[in-house]
Amino acid sequence: MKRFLSIPVTLLIFCGPVLAQMNGNTAGTDAGQAAGNEASPPAAQAIDFSNAQNPLLGGIPTGKPTGEVMPLSLSEAIKRGLSYNLGTLLSTESVHAARGARLLALSQLLPHAGTSLAETQQQVNLAAYGFPGIPGVPMVVGPFNVFDLRASVTQTVLDFSTLNRYRAENENVKAAQFSNENTRDLVVYVCANLYLQAVTSNSRIEATRAQVNTAQVLYNLALDQKSAGVLPGIEVLRAQVELQAQQQRLIVAEDQFAKDKLSLARAIGLPLGQEFTLTDAMSYSPIPAVSLDEAVQRAYKERPDYQSAQARVRSAELNRKSAKAQRYPTIGFSADYGVLGQRPWENHGTFDVASIVRFPIFQGGRVQGLVSESDAALRQSQAEVEDLRGRIYYDIQNAFLDLKAAADRVQVAQSAIKLANEQVEQSKDRFRAGVTNNVEVVQAQEALATASENYIASLQAHSAAKLALARAMGISDTAYEQFLRGK
Repeated sequence: MKRFLSIPVTLLIFCGPVLAQMNGNTAGTDAGQAAGNEASPPAAQAIDFSNAQNPLLGGIPTGKPTGEVMPLSLSEAIKRGLSYNLGTLLSTESVHAARGARLLALSQLLPHAGTSLAETQQQVNLAAYGFPGIPGVPMVVGPFNVFDLRASVTQTVLDFSTLNRYRAENENVKAAQFSNENTRDLVVYVCANLYLQAVTSNSRIEATRAQVNTAQVLYNLALDQKSAGVLPGIEVLRAQVELQAQQQRLIVAEDQFAKDKLSLARAIGLPLGQEFTLTDAMSYSPIPAVSLDEAVQRAYKERPDYQSAQARVRSAELNRKSAKAQRYPTIGFSADYGVLGQRPWENHGTFDVASIVRFPIFQGGRVQGLVSESDAALRQSQAEVEDLRGRIYYDIQNAFLDLKAAADRVQVAQSAIKLANEQVEQSKDRFRAGVTNNVEVVQAQEALATASENYIASLQAHSAAKLALARAMGISDTAYEQFLRGK
């Protein structure tokens, strides 16, 4: 009894650390896969433009700066984004990884062939194998040579589990390709918004610079009137405070514009240090005529994230079939041919051909566990598809509501800025004529600054709402210009 117990004890002593390490590696792999699955963002998630770590806001700087100011249009920015944005590059590599997984699954269905060459020298102790001593026969045989050169092939003839697993990986490749299209759609959405954000900042600079010029004229007028003795010093101080307030706004606007340009340059992978100027201005234009029902139906047909989710459902269904098929018998084939002898020049051909049929009888509940896991994964995928279908509908409704509100804001802001300009001119005339002090002028300037800001913000909101509608319909990549310019 002690003799037999010594064997497992010895194995535990020498193999225990190795087994523990293998279990640790397996647990780490499973945990890593679970973390990777959990960290994967939803395909239709909203983009947080304040999160600098978002891959869609990053890019690979490509090329060298030209030393000149490069003109950059919206279409050129989007083209560069589709080529050098970090989100696009990562998504493309995900497609390659999915194709690799499909190839691995396919390899289980294809023939496996190989060759081997072995030459060994052996000496065998027959007593170690339980042979009793035979008179005239030595207990130690050898040494003797064995030379073996052999080619072998194995082939899976029928395995429903492996076949369905390959079909599932094929659907995963389709899902990855649709996800890549969805990422490209998001890249267009992000780059267009960053471009419009920079254009908006530039518009604020122009509006604020006009306010500075007006404040400077009024300050000079106050100085002249004070020198003429018709205006108290407090009016000059008030005009100076307003001038400096507008100058501070201009500094803030210029700083924000520079930062917005940096964010755009990073997302589209411009060379580090490349100076550029924006060539497309921000203007108001209505969107092409499209109804809510038309937009929703088009989104169901064209949104790549919805198509990707449907492909994942099909993959989960095939994985479930693969798990259930592990109860079925499998058929395989193997053969080898080679030369065997004591030396390379002393050999004879040998071969082996076999057909193998395996019948699973009892696997300790393994198949049932796999089926339960695949059932849960299938139900999760189906729930995600239904949730995404509803989310698409609400995304389009929100975009239509934002479009209507932004269009109304633009109309009101246009009227307000016209009235504010008239108010400023009248207050300047009254101030020159000595009818009023410059408190009225300062208030009119502030009203004009507010109206200008509201107009710029409403234009940006309207353009962003049009981009959001194109994104909700899944056509940002192909129809962004049509939506933005109303073509």
